[in-house]
Amino acid sequence: MSWEQVYEQWMNEENIPENLKKELQDLKEDPEKCEDAFYAPLEFGTAGMRGILGAGINRMNIFTIRQATEGLARFMDAEGAETKRRGVAIAYDSRHMSPEFAMEAAKTLAQHGIPAFVFESLRPTPELSFAVRYLNAFSGIMITASHNPAAYNGYKVYGADGGQMPPADADALTKYVREVENPLKVEVLSEDQAKQSDLITIIGEEVDTAYLKEVKTVTINQELINDMGKELKLVYTPLHGTGKMLGEKALKQAGFEKFVLVPEQAIADPDFTTVKSPNPEEHSAFEYAIRLGEKEDADLLIATDPDADRLGAAVRLPNGSYQVLTGNQLGSIMIQYILEAHKQAGTLPENAVVLKSIVSSELATAITAKYNTKMVDVLTGFKFIAEKIEQYEEDHSQSFMFGFEESYGYLVKSFVRDKDAIQALVLLAEVAAFYKKQGKTLYDGLQDIFEEYGYFEEKTISVTLSGIEGSEKIKALMKKFREEAPTSFANIKVTQTEDFKELTRTFTDGKVEALSTPPSDVLKYFLEEGSWIAIRPSGTEPKIKFYLATKAASQTEADQKIKNFEQAVNALTE
Repeated sequence: MSWEQVYEQWMNEENIPENLKKELQDLKEDPEKCEDAFYAPLEFGTAGMRGILGAGINRMNIFTIRQATEGLARFMDAEGAETKRRGVAIAYDSRHMSPEFAMEAAKTLAQHGIPAFVFESLRPTPELSFAVRYLNAFSGIMITASHNPAAYNGYKVYGADGGQMPPADADALTKYVREVENPLKVEVLSEDQAKQSDLITIIGEEVDTAYLKEVKTVTINQELINDMGKELKLVYTPLHGTGKMLGEKALKQAGFEKFVLVPEQAIADPDFTTVKSPNPEEHSAFEYAIRLGEKEDADLLIATDPDADRLGAAVRLPNGSYQVLTGNQLGSIMIQYILEAHKQAGTLPENAVVLKSIVSSELATAITAKYNTKMVDVLTGFKFIAEKIEQYEEDHSQSFMFGFEESYGYLVKSFVRDKDAIQALVLLAEVAAFYKKQGKTLYDGLQDIFEEYGYFEEKTISVTLSGIEGSEKIKALMKKFREEAPTSFANIKVTQTEDFKELTRTFTDGKVEALSTPPSDVLKYFLEEGSWIAIRPSGTEPKIKFYLATKAASQTEADQKIKNFEQAVNALTE
């Protein structure tokens, strides 16, 4: 059917809610907007789906939620009775329609006789990951659009291990979702019927208590916190999201007493009224925290995104101002502390391993080398870190110490199988306490690391290209970089190119090696002086991302090299 026919199908449907009916009427007056809402179904990929709220098959609404969940239910039907009996855990964040979408998912599962365990109120993504494991559920659904603007919502599916579904399972699930031709005709059980039949169970405090008990194990040196927990001054902002309740409790139980919440941002607000974007990667998200930090003379400012899986931080500089650190810097600081603290305590395993994505800093690799700890690079997407953790638990080949992605995602302990900002919140506070005891700040600690390992600098350039036209531009850019492979950036020669889609590593002499990762649409260029540049389309947003990374003898030199690479990339994309 054409998009116009699909639009008419929706217009003629009787069970459309009033808010969507009004929007359908409004779309009549804007053909371009109408086409964008109906030209293609919202893409359901390995990370689930994410999109703008509204009417249409390319929007987040109760019908696209039902369609995705119908696909999951059919997937579980095919797996058999035992799979269905285990059920699905469901959580949601503070966004518009999140509670409603969670219940629509539960009602769709109930129609298939599949039990759902739905949180009583908003909870972080990492607790959903934990809940899947704790309840021995077959799957999990998280209603969230992470750090996207207020107009968005999303739907993420988790496997039985608590990680986002690996490619094979995700592909099988996606096939079932795409077989649901008309989302308007998906049948759901009523909420009352589902609850009366015990197919919907409301969960909350029990899972919270079990999760927080595990968070206690994140602390490495309790004696240090007992000593410094009353002195370290922290400012924490959950950026209007899910982090407040568990973040506050986790800090308190660890022994940190002098922390304050940014009051304006401790409110769960789906419009995120105090920020342009509720993203701890954005410096502007720290505006309120910086203001409060200056007033409180805080040592450290910490922000978590709306679903509390990502964490950002700002550190106090010698002049009293605050600097927002990058995800790579935060990951490296935490790795240095974890490995050193365990070494001092005599608890660093011989087979210790740290995991990171292929677009994350090599500073982390340099640190692990010093401690004879293995560094393993995986594709972007925390599910690949979760897969490795599962493998190591099964074959006992490595002991997991830490996992991270440059996009502000960290995991300290494997009772969760996704990024966990609550764990990172507690650990980073401990790291800050460690430096404060020495009369230093986290900024000083970072400078110590640079002096020892070299000045590593990274930058991510995200280019947003929305709609039909944007999607085509992203594909065209990736095609261009493959067919017209750059031989240099900023006059520095490319020595090898890794194409993770073709699974090849190509050297300048023509030699080709095979890559062993699953296929992914990523290109990575290694330069002769040790820098690298990577390109990939985002899997969850209408963006293409360029990752720049270098190492130099000084901060000034590193900054200049990054600036040169940025100019080179901009020239190639014009």
